[in-house]
Amino acid sequence: MASPSYRQIPVPCGEEALARLPEVFRNVSYSVARHPGAGAPECPSPGGDPAAGLAGGANCQRYAYAVLRHFGLVVPPLRSAELWADELATVRVERPRPLDLVLFDGGPVEGRPVGYGAHVGVHLAPDQVLHLCKEVGRPAVWTYGDFAARPRYARFLGAKRAVVAGTEG
Repeated sequence: MASPSYRQIPVPCGEEALARLPEVFRNVSYSVARHPGAGAPECPSPGGDPAAGLAGGANCQRYAYAVLRHFGLVVPPLRSAELWADELATVRVERPRPLDLVLFDGGPVEGRPVGYGAHVGVHLAPDQVLHLCKEVGRPAVWTYGDFAARPRYARFLGAKRAVVAGTEG
C-alpha cells in the first residue's frame, strides 16, 4: 500500500521542499525553551498530529522530530547528546539520505558528552539541510558549507537514521 503523498520524501529538495511542507512547518519560530523534555505548558505532548506543539515555537530538535513525524518516522524526545548515543530508535549512518537527522557542533567540550548542545537538522538532499536555528528564527535550508562557516556548527558530528516507523493513522 502506498504512503499518502503528503508523507512522501519531499522532491525537489531545498527551498522548494520547505515551501511544499504544510504552513505550520514553514512558520515555526525558534524558541530555546521549547526543547525535547520540556514539560507542559511549554511543550505539550504532540499526540497524533506531527505539527502539534509547534505553534508556540520549537528548538532545532523538536522541529526536526516533528518534520520526521510528518513523514511517518518517529524519534523519541531526545536531547542532542541522548540522540547521538541512542541505539534503539536511531542508528548512525556514514552517508545521510533524505530524512536522516544530521548533527553539528563546534567541537568537543571537556566534561560534556559527545553531542551535548549539538544542532540538529534534517538532511534533504546532497548539500541541503532543513533546520531551525536562533540565527534565522524560522525554518531554513542551508548547505553543509553554510554550517561549516559558523564556528558554532563548524563540525559535522554525523548522521542518524530513524528506525521506527510512526503508528499514527
